[in-house]
Amino acid sequence: MAKIVFIGAGSIGFTRGLVRDIFTFPLLKENLTIGLVDTNPERLLFAKRSVAKIMTQGGYTAKIEVSCNRKEVLKGADAVMVTILSGDVSVWQHDILIPKKYGIDINIGDTRGPSGIFRALRTIPEMLAICKDVEKFAPNAILLNYTNPMAMLCNAMQQKSSLKITGLCHSVQGTANMLEKWAGVPVGEMDYLCAGINHLAWYLKLEHKGRDLYPRLKRVVSADRKIYNAEQVRNEMFLALGRYVTESSGHNSEYNWWFRKSPALIKKYCASGTNWNPGHHAYILKEYLHRKTSWKKDAETWFAKPEISLARGHEYAAPIANACLGGELYKFNGNVPNTGLVTNLPAGCCVEVPVLASRRGFEPMFAGALPLPVVALTSLSATVEMMAVQGALTGNAELVYQAIANDPLTAAVLSLAEIRKMVAEMFKQNKTYLPHFKNINL
Repeated sequence: MAKIVFIGAGSIGFTRGLVRDIFTFPLLKENLTIGLVDTNPERLLFAKRSVAKIMTQGGYTAKIEVSCNRKEVLKGADAVMVTILSGDVSVWQHDILIPKKYGIDINIGDTRGPSGIFRALRTIPEMLAICKDVEKFAPNAILLNYTNPMAMLCNAMQQKSSLKITGLCHSVQGTANMLEKWAGVPVGEMDYLCAGINHLAWYLKLEHKGRDLYPRLKRVVSADRKIYNAEQVRNEMFLALGRYVTESSGHNSEYNWWFRKSPALIKKYCASGTNWNPGHHAYILKEYLHRKTSWKKDAETWFAKPEISLARGHEYAAPIANACLGGELYKFNGNVPNTGLVTNLPAGCCVEVPVLASRRGFEPMFAGALPLPVVALTSLSATVEMMAVQGALTGNAELVYQAIANDPLTAAVLSLAEIRKMVAEMFKQNKTYLPHFKNINL
C-alpha cells in the first residue's frame, strides 16, 4: 500500500504531471491513496478534478483525500511532495521592484540574490512547520521538495529535521537532453556526471561510449548561431569556463557578475535568447500577474481535452517514490548536505549531486572537486546561501545583509552602503511576513 501526499497541490501543473507519473509504476498504483493539500480551496478543487480526470482516462483506482489542513491527510504517508509558494505576486513582487529601484534588474528572482534570499526568509518557517507535521504524522516518509529557492530551503530543513529530505529540479535532465541533441548523440546514450549547487551545477563529464563530448560541443556552440542564440548566457559561460551549467540562461543571467550589471549588457545578452523569455524585471511581473487570473481558464482548457497523455514524464519524484517503497533502484541528481561529496565546496552547504534512491532512503554519491574555473562562482554562491539560511534560522538581519552584500550581481552594481539601505527597505516591506526577526537595525 502506498500513500503519497502533495502539499501545495494547487500548483496544478506539477500535481497532475507527478500524479500521471505515479500511475505508471505498478507498485505505486496498487492500493494507492493520494492526499491533496492546499490553502486555496478553489485551487484544491481543481487539483482534485485533475487527479480524477487522469484516473478516469487511465482506468486507475485510487483513494483521494483532500483538505486545506495538511494534518488531516499526512497520517501514514510514505512520500510527501512539496510545491508551495509562500505569498502570491502581490507579496513577492517587491523582491524584484525594490532591487530594481537601486539598479539591480532581476529576471526571475526565485533562487538567490536579494530576491531569492527574501523569498527564502518568508518560506523557511513554513517549510520547517511542514517538516514538524510530517515528523509527527508520517516520520518514516520521504520528503521531496520542488519549492524554490531550492538550496536554501533544503539546507534549512536538513539542518533542523530528522526526515529523509531531498530537493528536486528538472534542470539537470532537461539540460542533458538539450546537450545530447546539440552533440548529435542518440537519445538516452549520453553519459554524464553533474555536480555543484542547485541551478549552478556543472557537467563534469559528458561522454558518448567513452568519448569526451566537450570538444564537439564547443565546436557546435561556436559555429552554429542558432544554437548559440538559444542559450546565449549559458553558452558564453561555457565558452569562457569550459563546463556547461545546468540551469537556463534566464536564471543564470542573475547569478553572476557578467550579464546584468548595466542596461547595455542586458540588451546584448538577455533580450534575445530563443529558449527563454525577455530577460527583464517587468516581464516576469507581467507574466505572473497574468497567471494570477488566467490559471482557471488554462485549467478548464486542459479539462476540456477529450484525451490527455498518460506517458511518464521526466520528473524525478515518481521513480524516487517507487524506489523508496521497494521498487527498482533509481539514480537522480538531488539536493543534499555536503558531507565531503564535493570536496572544494563548503562543508555543510546544500549540494546537487548524484543520489541513489532505494528502500534505505537516499544515498548521495561522491562527486569530487569542481574545476577551478567554475568553483569560484559556485563556492561563493554556496557560502552566500549558508549565510542567508543562518540569518533566517536565527533572526539575524545583519547576517542577511552580509549575505546579500556578497551576492555577485548585487556587488557588481551597488556599494556596501547602498546594499545596506536596500536590504533595510526590503525588511521594512516584509515586516509582516518575518515576525521572527525581532531587532532589525540596519
